[in-house]
Amino acid sequence: TTVMACTCPKIFAPAMNTNMYLNPIVQDNLKTLKHYGYEVIEPDSGFLACGDIGAGKMPSEQVLFDYILKAIACEKDLAGKNVLVTAGATKEAIDPVRYITNHSSGKMGYAIAKAAMLRGANVTLVTGETALTPPPFVHVVSAISANDMFEAVTTRQSEQDIIIKAAAVADYAPSAVADHKIKKSDGDLSISLIRTKDILAYLGEHKKSDQFLCGFSMETENVLENSRKKLEKKNLDLIAANCLKTEGAGFKGDTNVLTFISKDEEVTLEKMSKEECAHKLLDQIIKMSSNK
Repeated sequence: TTVMACTCPKIFAPAMNTNMYLNPIVQDNLKTLKHYGYEVIEPDSGFLACGDIGAGKMPSEQVLFDYILKAIACEKDLAGKNVLVTAGATKEAIDPVRYITNHSSGKMGYAIAKAAMLRGANVTLVTGETALTPPPFVHVVSAISANDMFEAVTTRQSEQDIIIKAAAVADYAPSAVADHKIKKSDGDLSISLIRTKDILAYLGEHKKSDQFLCGFSMETENVLENSRKKLEKKNLDLIAANCLKTEGAGFKGDTNVLTFISKDEEVTLEKMSKEECAHKLLDQIIKMSSNK
């Protein structure tokens, strides 16, 4: 009766003997709870307290904590929104051994995906290879090359309310990939490169009227000028710009220094964690979306 009177989110983590858990009466009751908006955490499988092995083991503390965090960490101001985030670096194969890539760690994109999830969004994370563990409760789509990422993003574009392109995508790729390892010789080696498909330009050309499109701009000089050109050329609503030469900004670190550029304003943030940057970015997007 106490639980029924509460208006807060309710989470159940059933743990019991396998036969008890699989009993049709228990399963029907769990379905009823789900029907009325209660969240049910599926138990793990493994060695149980009763000595049996099977479904019904209590999930790890981290899993339980993740569910609690998702429920109470943030205001759900993105509830019902579909948000696609890209992250990490792409890899363009030269031969079966070598590839062209960049220094992106994916930390900024992963932080944005997690923040959007905590704020209630349905998040799709399109990611290049990284050393990071994807945030929970996020749909993850892996992409190796720039072309992989182009296909992964553009085929999902139409269903998104917000798209945030934080990935560092290769602008060029080898015109041909060798079937075998290229052997070294005494002379120099030249590799012919061709332009990859411009994901952000495509998204800008096909942007729906109710869709919000945000890009990232990593520069080493003329940051504001170059980023504003990118904003206009690619029909973006917002661009998050940073300078590789600024202390605390750039690749691999846990902090960033961003400037949000739109057609009407520029907002420069102090150095802060990438998690804080992610929430500031979402705040800006929500504010601008409400005025569209």
